[in-house]
Amino acid sequence: MARTVVLRRLNSAPRTRKDLYDDLIRREIPPAVADAVLDRFTEVGLIDDAGYAQLFVASRQRSRGTARPVLRQELRRKGVPDDDIADALDAITDEQEHEQARALVRAKLPALARYDEATRQRRLMGLLMRRGYRGGVAAAAIREVAALDLDVDPE
Repeated sequence: MARTVVLRRLNSAPRTRKDLYDDLIRREIPPAVADAVLDRFTEVGLIDDAGYAQLFVASRQRSRGTARPVLRQELRRKGVPDDDIADALDAITDEQEHEQARALVRAKLPALARYDEATRQRRLMGLLMRRGYRGGVAAAAIREVAALDLDVDPE
């Protein structure tokens, strides 16, 4: 039964070992059986936390523009080991993260056109901070996009 549960879960989408383990325990599979099944699936390569972390980071950064601190937190919550998280996050450069922040600001700016400058800045800063961008990166991205929008030098 445990093998069937794991195969069904993996058939729909990649999962972490912790996610599959938690699901087996919820279904009242004994921990020893769950560990044995998961060990075997890991051994044959059907469970790969490092690969999962790589896919997760690439997907979240592309689709939502999520920054490294939030990605790290989400992967930890999913039970991915810290070394796999670090390897996955190393693929994101500071410049990529900065460009993603600018892209988020450019995308959100038209919806904020009716607000005054202070409100726009506050809302954009909130958006970027919720996505995990550091304050300096967020402020620089807002300043740079606003400068391009106004055709003014950012300094």
